[in-house]
Amino acid sequence: MKKSILGLALAMSVGAQAQMGKIEESVFVHQMDKKLIKLIESHPELTMDHMTDEGFELYGPTGTKKWLDSMNVHYHEDHAHVNKSDEDKFAGYPSFSDITRFLKAMAKKYPKITELKSIGKSVEGKELWVLKISDNAKTDEVEPEFKYISSMHGDEITGRELLQFLIKDLLEGYGKDKRLTDLINNTELYIMPSMNPDGSKKRQRANANGFDLNRNFPHWNAEVNDLMGRQPETVAVMNYQASRQFALSANFHGGAVCVNYPWDSTKVRHPFDALLQDLSLRYAQENAPMYRSREFNRGITNGADWYVVRGGMQDWSYVFFNDLQVTVELSDRKWPRYSQIPGFYKDNKESMLVYAEAIHQGAGFKLSTKNNGTVKIKKILNNGMKKDLGSYGFRSGEFFKVLDEGSYEFTVQYGSTVKTFEKTVEANKIYTDGNYYQL
Repeated sequence: MKKSILGLALAMSVGAQAQMGKIEESVFVHQMDKKLIKLIESHPELTMDHMTDEGFELYGPTGTKKWLDSMNVHYHEDHAHVNKSDEDKFAGYPSFSDITRFLKAMAKKYPKITELKSIGKSVEGKELWVLKISDNAKTDEVEPEFKYISSMHGDEITGRELLQFLIKDLLEGYGKDKRLTDLINNTELYIMPSMNPDGSKKRQRANANGFDLNRNFPHWNAEVNDLMGRQPETVAVMNYQASRQFALSANFHGGAVCVNYPWDSTKVRHPFDALLQDLSLRYAQENAPMYRSREFNRGITNGADWYVVRGGMQDWSYVFFNDLQVTVELSDRKWPRYSQIPGFYKDNKESMLVYAEAIHQGAGFKLSTKNNGTVKIKKILNNGMKKDLGSYGFRSGEFFKVLDEGSYEFTVQYGSTVKTFEKTVEANKIYTDGNYYQL
């Protein structure tokens, strides 16, 4: 990698992809030159982030600054990282132990509607906690599955705190607030407050091995959901996703205020681009500072239109698992003073609920067996014609997909069996049966 920054970029083999995102040098580049940006994009070992009119963050292996110097690129090293010498910024934030105690206390207080599980361990051995919230949390019910993940970049802390606020409100509101009760009774909600606890403890972007976890997932050209050589936090999320049926999710970041929707790694539009824009707008329009953004129209942006990300969790989740995921940037400061957190939660609470409820804008099926197979989906148009939306694999006899409003034809094949059914999808509705068809 050190040599490639001075010469040709690494070939994007599966093994090389797993090593992308190693952070040994980081700067803020004051040069919005298209040729430079294109050159950086040709080096997969380099990471651009949070591009603005003033410039962008750049992360890379040893040799990055020397490479920039050779081209007379203007940069400085005092960029968007938190200032470790300004300790009052960190006052009030819970430690990893505090968060663990909070999650365990919530699980103990609400045992019927919660299940707390560690899906793996960080480099330094910290548990990677996921809290499931549902009416029968310890039972795997046939309900749409939704997830929130935060702080895969350890120094982007706001989402970690907001998810703790959300957990508390969901659990305390169950049985008292009809809206929250309906959501919990008819959905399986999974919340992971901290994907990179080591990075947060060190107040750094990377994990304890120095890797950017949002550049550590398999890229499109990986033939399988390959675990080889990846970081333990990445592996934990990959394995967990493979064990579930998530259909909609979001991951929380910091350094800007917007919703970033797929694709991140190519400017070719996603096959469900209009739906993704609509879902992103639902989040943004409930957040006044986000929706009124002067940098992002209506508070949303296509990922690759902003800057290209390779090895990101957002694209991976759909390419390999049909899970529509957006990235929510919550705060311009990656690590704001803790006194500002309640204000950020006030701005985002309704957005977080509206987006979670959107998991019900979809349809699926459940087999009586655990077969794997494929399903072809067609949208039934007003004139009776059918628009082909593609073919999708399913696992363990279950499938669910978030879709635009309308009527759909599903053709399910497993082994030599082929079955067809129709389903109607509505927005702003919580389906008590999850809108599943029982086959």
